[in-house]
Amino acid sequence: MDVFTTEAGRVRGRRAARDRGIVAVRGLPYAAPPFGALRFREPHPPEPWDGVRDCTAFGPVAPQSAELPGAPVWSPGDEDILTLNIWTPADGPGDLPVLVWIHGGAYVFGSSAQPDFDGTALAARGLVVVTLNSRLGFEGFGHVPAADGSAPFPDNRGLLDQIAALEWVRDNIAEFGGSPERVTVAGQSSGATSAACLAVADRARGLFRRAVLHSAVNACASVEQAARTTAEVAAAAGVPATAAGLLAAAPRTLVAASDRVVDRYRQDPGSGQRHYDPAIYGPVTDGALLTADPLEALAAGAGGDVELLVCHTTEEYWLLDAVGSSAKVATEGRLAVFAADFGLPSSLAEGYRDRLPDAPVLDVYLSLYSDLLFAEYSTRLAEAHARAGGRAHLARFDRRRGGRGQRVRAWHCADIPFAFGNLHEESVHFLLGGPPGEADEGLSRRMMRAWSSFATHGDPGWDPLATGGELDAYANAGVGAGAAVQVWRTAEEGEAGSSGTAGDGFRDLWRAAGLPLLAP
Repeated sequence: MDVFTTEAGRVRGRRAARDRGIVAVRGLPYAAPPFGALRFREPHPPEPWDGVRDCTAFGPVAPQSAELPGAPVWSPGDEDILTLNIWTPADGPGDLPVLVWIHGGAYVFGSSAQPDFDGTALAARGLVVVTLNSRLGFEGFGHVPAADGSAPFPDNRGLLDQIAALEWVRDNIAEFGGSPERVTVAGQSSGATSAACLAVADRARGLFRRAVLHSAVNACASVEQAARTTAEVAAAAGVPATAAGLLAAAPRTLVAASDRVVDRYRQDPGSGQRHYDPAIYGPVTDGALLTADPLEALAAGAGGDVELLVCHTTEEYWLLDAVGSSAKVATEGRLAVFAADFGLPSSLAEGYRDRLPDAPVLDVYLSLYSDLLFAEYSTRLAEAHARAGGRAHLARFDRRRGGRGQRVRAWHCADIPFAFGNLHEESVHFLLGGPPGEADEGLSRRMMRAWSSFATHGDPGWDPLATGGELDAYANAGVGAGAAVQVWRTAEEGEAGSSGTAGDGFRDLWRAAGLPLLAP
């Protein structure tokens, strides 16, 4: 029997359907349900249990309104949401490297049960793969004012959940064949920025050695900004913006109120930055867990002992346009307003227009917004770490030909099914632009090898960025980010090695303009 003993009790998994040599343990609680007396509080350890707990199905997802293909949806009353899942070789030698995955979803949707994140293929490469659910939306990132006579409610509860999961891994993963000394945290989009926050947080120090950041998003809030969001959500929920008022509002009430706030920004072109793709929650620089935006913290030398592997796609924002979550900016006038709303110099938008002379305005906007929100921020995370003396590898995902040879977008989320080896899940074919071809399988094998090698040895297969002043010398010479950027393409497209330049076309413009740090 595939039974394992944890500190809280014994659990039973089952063999993975795709590979009988892998055991999957699903829905294992790493913390108590964060509701009732524990709502808006730090995570607490799970209650121990007797006997053997059946852990063969994913646990409930965090409160949210999203319904994603192939994944469970949240139902009011689902409370045991702080669970994790493990894929491990059934007859592994023990002391295996561990990869802990944090999903994306703008801090308001998604779960570890999405088919893209099945860990079977990576576990077959000798990793112990852990995926987790944590609190999202207001439950995870809403600012709750202190109540008279009670302890303050912490900000960043979603990040605290992730730390609790990593502490669970430290204390229990050896039973599943993993080494607590060889942990890599990985994430995409909001999950990547979460991992970056953990890398610079003193409270997470020592819980992991490496971090994989795919498409980290440029968005951290101050306490004051988070408090303003709380006031908006409370008003939409019809409750006072106080601890008592917010605690009296059911989770589904705050989910619906948050959606109404988002919709108002979406419908109002004069509402500034939030109009273009309203995301109202994110990490908070609370001075306790997080003292600065991760980019600023890495530049100051925080997290210097964590090795980074950073990747972004070359057409990030085209996905957000395709699914309708982004405003349409289709005229030169609207593009100028967009640049002004984000405080970007007019020369930056003009530079994009000059280098995309035949592109429609919408494509210029999507290219500019892609870099502002994801690509430039991700690249600067790696560069800041290297400049401060840390070890950082950089990659770009630039697959633009689909399984049938058709043009596809190298957009947000398209890289993750390749890195997990889950190309044949029907629910991801929209991300891929259709069913995969043989060349896609080869690309997936190479990306999985890079992840597993990085988690095992700290070497994904190409050189790290130059460090310190040497990195600046490369940039001043116009040689990108130290001439060590892996570009992921299929062999049919002409596989690019570590000197590839895809995605470098606008970097000089950003170096001249500077990158504003954004808030949700």
